[in-house]
Amino acid sequence: MQRSDFEYELPEELIAQRPLPERTASRLLCVDGVAGGFEERMFRELPALLREGDLLVLNDTRVIPARLYGKKPGGGQVEILVERVLDERHVLAHVRASKSPREGTRLAVDDSEAVLVVTGREGSLFALALEAAGDIHALLEQVGHMPLPPYIRREDGEADRERYQTVFARQPGAVAAPTAGLHFDQAMLARVQAQGVEIGRLTLHVGAGTFQPVREEDLDAHHMHSEWLEVDGTLCEQIAATRARGGRVVAVGTTVVRALEAAADEAGVVRPMTGETALFVRPGYRFRVIDALVTNFHLPGSTLLMLVCAFAGYDTVMAAYRQAVAARYRFFSYGDAMFLTAENLR
Repeated sequence: MQRSDFEYELPEELIAQRPLPERTASRLLCVDGVAGGFEERMFRELPALLREGDLLVLNDTRVIPARLYGKKPGGGQVEILVERVLDERHVLAHVRASKSPREGTRLAVDDSEAVLVVTGREGSLFALALEAAGDIHALLEQVGHMPLPPYIRREDGEADRERYQTVFARQPGAVAAPTAGLHFDQAMLARVQAQGVEIGRLTLHVGAGTFQPVREEDLDAHHMHSEWLEVDGTLCEQIAATRARGGRVVAVGTTVVRALEAAADEAGVVRPMTGETALFVRPGYRFRVIDALVTNFHLPGSTLLMLVCAFAGYDTVMAAYRQAVAARYRFFSYGDAMFLTAENLR
């Protein structure tokens, strides 16, 4: 398949610019990947779609206030988007400026006394170091801005510190939210557990590469970005027990899919894993772990849309997207959600 196979028409006014007042108030388009049917529901009805014995897997990454503004020595403006915190003083970051800073350039961070020094490059990323003693996490919390996606055309506000974050976030490191998880509140999590659905957790720190379009028409030529993940032994045991009792593994978000599939062997056994994955899931991929998927609507031509098409079927998913546009669903990070099922995956 080609990149252009995953394009669709989306009116700009359907791109959600702000979250709804209540997390569970979004719409939910249910997609049957076997029969190809659709059903329109509300997200608060998700518990009715889950079964006793299922395992709902969440990504507990926490979005850091990764966007900084500053100045070069000559006064030129710079925008810094931290991609990855390496330790308390060193980061890899995207730097936007009228002219790319050279090694040794001192970048003064606005609204603070901090200076970041360019120490080198790693591909398209700049290696930056705090010039003086300090902690980069403390600096980000003090003056950093929430890294809202490029399709949200407004400045971040104080409310985004809470709403562009899942209620179960606990491991800092992401620069983009695992957006399927934004629909859950604590009351819903309690409801699903009360009906016999188990909760599992993993960590995948979502990087800014999640918003990068596929530029090559030939998908084989696409260079997939890598992201750090951790799948621990507890979750592996939960998955094995779910299989043994005939339950389903329900992934909350494409990031969970990516982490679980990366940690699975050819037989579908999930083993503990800590490290990087550059797994590119597209039609033709044989899923080894998940049985159902909760996800938001994704950008045209994106690797995330390709993953969803691989799971529930290309024709079915693209028809569902056309249905969502016609019904004026809200799209992307602060938008509505889908619940997809498929069979005979392994």
